Amino acid sequence: MGSVLLETAPLQANLSIEPTDDVSLSADERYELITRRLQEVLNGDLIKAILAEGKHPKGYWGTAPTGRPHIGYFVPLTKISDFLRAGIEMTVLVADIHAFLDNMKAPLELVSHRTKYYEFLIRAILESLGIPTDKLRFVTGSSYQLSKEYNLDNYRLCASVSEHDAKKAGAEVVKQVESPLLSGLLYPGLQALDEQYLGCDFQFGGIDQRKIFTFAELYLPRLGYAKRAHLMNKMVPGLSGGKMSASDPNSKIDLLDPPEIVKKKIKSAFCEEGNVEDNGVLAFVGAVLMPISSLRKERIETATTAGTSTDDLAKPFTTESAPPSATFSIHRDEKWGGDLHYSTFEEIETDFKEKKLHPGDLKIAVTQAINSLLAPIRKKFDESEEWKAIEKLAYPPPVSETQKKKKKEKVYHPPPPGKGKNQAAGNHSELEAPKQEKPSSSS
Repeated sequence: MGSVLLETAPLQANLSIEPTDDVSLSADERYELITRRLQEVLNGDLIKAILAEGKHPKGYWGTAPTGRPHIGYFVPLTKISDFLRAGIEMTVLVADIHAFLDNMKAPLELVSHRTKYYEFLIRAILESLGIPTDKLRFVTGSSYQLSKEYNLDNYRLCASVSEHDAKKAGAEVVKQVESPLLSGLLYPGLQALDEQYLGCDFQFGGIDQRKIFTFAELYLPRLGYAKRAHLMNKMVPGLSGGKMSASDPNSKIDLLDPPEIVKKKIKSAFCEEGNVEDNGVLAFVGAVLMPISSLRKERIETATTAGTSTDDLAKPFTTESAPPSATFSIHRDEKWGGDLHYSTFEEIETDFKEKKLHPGDLKIAVTQAINSLLAPIRKKFDESEEWKAIEKLAYPPPVSETQKKKKKEKVYHPPPPGKGKNQAAGNHSELEAPKQEKPSSSS
């Protein structure tokens, strides 16, 4: 079934440097590129079979436009670069219907505005990463999820899925409340149907999507549709430990946060010396900064081999003193031993665990790297009046407590006759009335 594609302006930033389909890669090398740095792959043989035939697998990644996107979005969008290089035809689904169904995280009147906001932001992130888009398409869920065919399939699915399975599938994704709404039970089924209606061979998402993915593998074949593969990346811990969430401002950095706010948030983030568990600062280095730095190195090497200029290419997160093998550097004063250089995240993690790398030095390096990533996104936002207008509509300022508790104007309602002062006045009149004399009897 065809879907309505969103019109996308061609991205700039030297997108032709990294080929969308590297013809020099074998089928095994493509599969390695597709699955590297992932936490789990389900039914990977389905992808291998397509690659072995010399075909291009199709994948999709979806996001529901609810809260404001945070730096955790760099994780899936950086991975999309690997997919495109391996020849994957990728679809980005902005799931507006899902956003509304998820316990009204995005009220219906805000969904359309937030959908547009997400489109602006995702494109800006891709551009900042220099990701090519000739095999990347954007689709809004409502462009096909309101069709007769899709809804009929949804009813067929509802007729075969138990309440237990639907609730279990959405437990890690759908907002859990004391009195859950029926809409939350529909969410997993719709996400499963998206695989069929987007025509994909695999769906990509966070490890928190696993139960929805296995739900799709179980129920799509019951409708006569093919089972898909599922690829999952690690979840980045929040700055305060635990899951990074758009609904918790203390756990995340907004993609439009100014440099001073980024610095403040990183400075106060949980990053205990020697502790590598639930360390959001350290985890972000491994999940985002190292992959992006490696990607930048690969582009520079490709351009150098091709004999083209590297002047306009973004540099890896290394200092001038870094050896060619380094992917990430920590700047330190000479009196503290000078710069530290790392080729792998495991080296960074080991040094941090053994207390050779101090949290303060790590935070400074991470702050500088994050601000360099966000700078082109903030610039894009500042230059777009349309984007700024959409932001105000998508995320209006919260109603202040003062406004909520605004005193109601007192309206005087006079008491009815015989009540209150009127009653007293009536009694007073009775007291003042002259007494009538009894008529005298005749003798």
